This record gives sequence, C-alpha cells and structure tokens, in this order.
Amino acid sequence: MELTKCNIIGTDILVTNMEKTVALIEEHIEELRGKYICVGNVHTTVMAHDDAKYHEVQKNAAFVLPDGKPLSVYSRKHGFPEAERVTGPDLMLALFARRNGLRHYFYGSKEETLSMLRQKMIVQYPHLEIAGMVSPPFHALSEAEDATEIEKINASGADIIWVGLGAPKQENWMYEHMDKVNGVMIGVGAGFDYHAGNIKRAPMWMQKLSLEWLYRLFQDPKRLFKRYLVTNTRYLWLIHKK
Repeated sequence: MELTKCNIIGTDILVTNMEKTVALIEEHIEELRGKYICVGNVHTTVMAHDDAKYHEVQKNAAFVLPDGKPLSVYSRKHGFPEAERVTGPDLMLALFARRNGLRHYFYGSKEETLSMLRQKMIVQYPHLEIAGMVSPPFHALSEAEDATEIEKINASGADIIWVGLGAPKQENWMYEHMDKVNGVMIGVGAGFDYHAGNIKRAPMWMQKLSLEWLYRLFQDPKRLFKRYLVTNTRYLWLIHKK
C-alpha cells in the first residue's frame, strides 16, 4: 500500500477522504488481516506525543485516520489540500452500506448497547453480515480468557473487527492482538453508542467548525472536561511551538 501521511507532533496521520479509505480497506483486506487501524483525534495525538509506549502503539498501526477535524485542517495547511476528515462512526456506516461480502465483528461496550446496535443495523442494512458481538468484562482478561475471545473472533470468520473500548484502551488492545486475529481491527471509540442511539452526534455546523468536542463536553462534562479543555489547549501549544 502506498500511503500519503502528514506528521502531526510525532504521529503520522493518513491523508485521505472517506471514499479513498473505504476503497483502501476493501482492496487491501487480505493485506490488512492481523493489523489494526487507529482513528486519531487531538486527544490521541497529544497522548502519543507525551507517552512513548502509546506512541509505539500508534506507530505500529497500518495507518491512523484523521477522525478529529483539527488533524485534517493541519494537513491541509501543511501541503496536503486533499486531506479530509474520516470519523470512526462515519466509516462504520460507509462500510456497512457496501455490499462487499465482508463480515463484521463488534467487540466492546455493554450488552444492551450491542443489542440496540444490532436491531438498528439489521433494519438499516439488511444485507450486513454480522459475524458476532461481544461485550467484554471490565476486568483484565486472563491469558485463558483472552485466548477464548481470540478463538471466538477467528472462528466467526470476521473480516473487520470493530473495537469500541475507548482510547487509549482500544488502541492498546489492538496492539496486543496484532497478528493474533484473522481480520483487521478498527478502533471506533463511542461509535457503538452513536449508532445504538445512546449518544447524539453534534449538528453538522458544529462538526464543520471543529466544535464537535464542545458538543460532547456538554453531554458529559465531568468525564470529558480534562480530556478536551486541557488536551486541546496543549495541542494548540504544541503545533504552534514547532
């Protein structure tokens, strides 16, 4: 795969758009098996800058998508006018809509969320091949438990494993399972919750103005205050320091 990337404070972010990303995954699905795709935003990019171990996780991904609009804006300003945003939730729907025969596996979130997600997806995409849905326990899995989960994933014949554990847990999980699963892993954060109807997406005007983080902050201020306000401020300082 020949990939064009833009380095943003140490992390290589793919220069792409939704159409190119879907084609990249479909056309290279065999090459991507056992690998993982990170969906990057300001939060994960700053974490990768500050944490050497997490930087290694991002570095070993097949590629890192520009989920956060500030990343695609940065790329456009630094010589890549074709760069566009590719969000995890939108990528899910774009691939669900395709009649490509790929089998999808969902790993993460709660049982109730997965149940609602299944119901909605069956109605919206009746052709969608759901290979399996698993809500893992919150505690760290033993080696035996993890081996069982890997066996279930591989036995399902899944081509794409959607991982909804939240950052940085989902990226660490994918890194640890590299070359252990037979499909390509894609970390999508709150994507399961969005499509199950648990969380509302920001209005399009806020997304276009790079304000989706503010909408999410209003929804869950206690949990997201530090992530968004502190991390966003640090990101702005880091990119202007270069």
